[in-house]
Amino acid sequence: MVEAFAVASGKGGTGKTTSTMALGMALAERYDVTVVDADTGMANLLFHAGLSDADTTLHDVLVEGGAPVSDATYDRFGMSVVPCGTSLAAFEAADPDRLRDVVAELAADTDVLLLDSPATLNSKSAVLPIVLADRVVVVLNPTVPAISDGLKVQEYALSYGSGIAGTVFNRVRGDVGDVRSKAERYFEGPTLATVPESESVQAARSAGVPLLAHAPESPAAEAFRTAAGRLSPTDGDSGDVAERFRTAVIPDPP
Repeated sequence: MVEAFAVASGKGGTGKTTSTMALGMALAERYDVTVVDADTGMANLLFHAGLSDADTTLHDVLVEGGAPVSDATYDRFGMSVVPCGTSLAAFEAADPDRLRDVVAELAADTDVLLLDSPATLNSKSAVLPIVLADRVVVVLNPTVPAISDGLKVQEYALSYGSGIAGTVFNRVRGDVGDVRSKAERYFEGPTLATVPESESVQAARSAGVPLLAHAPESPAAEAFRTAAGRLSPTDGDSGDVAERFRTAVIPDPP
């Protein structure tokens, strides 16, 4: 089986990468999970996974005659993690079209693919993860700008046939029931969880480990486990999924 999820937000600062790693660790308790940093321009998943000194990253795979994806895949916290580098020169040399083949290859040997997507939809490399995904997890802060940008992600995903797995309200302070109920009128899929703001998140980032490894009993970690439990990955055929990735049409950004 395999299902690909893009974790997207439409804006920076929502805690998208924290969410990706937390969902990945929670899902890895039941599935074989592969996490890919598909944010090739502003990558930071490597810092969350303790891979800041990784010798080979996704950038090295996406260049002409590049490294095999296996060289950029690391066993971290019960998951397979494919980090991306932070070099501007490497980003400029990388060919985002090659991401289709990378994801197709990874799909053949995992149950769940999580694609940590770029924060904005301003380039082909930014929109590609959303187009490749079976479903999209939209990470929101309980603010009007964040919800507005999240709706743009949803509109784009649906227009290219990707489903919406649901929303995660992240970095929440106080009661946001009213905001959440209003947002639920416009978003496809359920609210997967409401994740409270937590000092443990920053502490985990500073330690170079995911939240669920640093503070597994924290309220934020429990909320992410709840979200993961509601995703219910589907049993897709890996060969069919891989072929869909390889033949995906790369759209222009909105």
